[in-house]
Amino acid sequence: YPTDTLLPGMKLGWDRTNNLTKNLTSWALENDPSSGSYVFAIENWKVSHGLITNSDQPVSRTGPIYSNLVNITETEEEISHSLNITPNVSSIWLLRMSYTGSLQLMEFIGGERHTSVFFSTDLCDSYNWCGDNTYCNTSKNCECLAGFQLGGQYAVGLTKSEQRCVRKSQLSCHEKEFKKIRNMKLPDTQYTIVDTKVG
Repeated sequence: YPTDTLLPGMKLGWDRTNNLTKNLTSWALENDPSSGSYVFAIENWKVSHGLITNSDQPVSRTGPIYSNLVNITETEEEISHSLNITPNVSSIWLLRMSYTGSLQLMEFIGGERHTSVFFSTDLCDSYNWCGDNTYCNTSKNCECLAGFQLGGQYAVGLTKSEQRCVRKSQLSCHEKEFKKIRNMKLPDTQYTIVDTKVG
């Protein structure tokens, strides 16, 4: 039961043997340790990953930086993530779900706190930041996918509307090619089929 903090040796995720789910839940406020609205959970989809939610709505998913910091175990008994940091005498590492909604990797050295990494690390980590039929490029800008262009209107709140990416032409079911797009975060796997044996 890690509350808002994960220490080396602790696990987040699914323990099927004991029927336990271990998440990080933020404090309500900086000085109020009651449960807040932000939760960091390990999603049990086809490929496990971390997901930050706010009142059960997806905010952001983990990416390659996070994956390099944790050990991921996926067996019949458990799906878990644990910090891939060897504890030592001079420093203490921890992963904390902040009341502001950011996941923070912190190091304590001699009583001083140093925040090493914030998740999400940039706007492109935010869930569905760019919207439908778009992607966030390496310059952190939203662009329409090939075959789509800016056009149409959709309501955002009551006072403003923005353009969105719409098809340039009708979808052709006869084309048999996939478009290669580099430097992309993989989509979530909640509603997809994943073959982990394919390289």
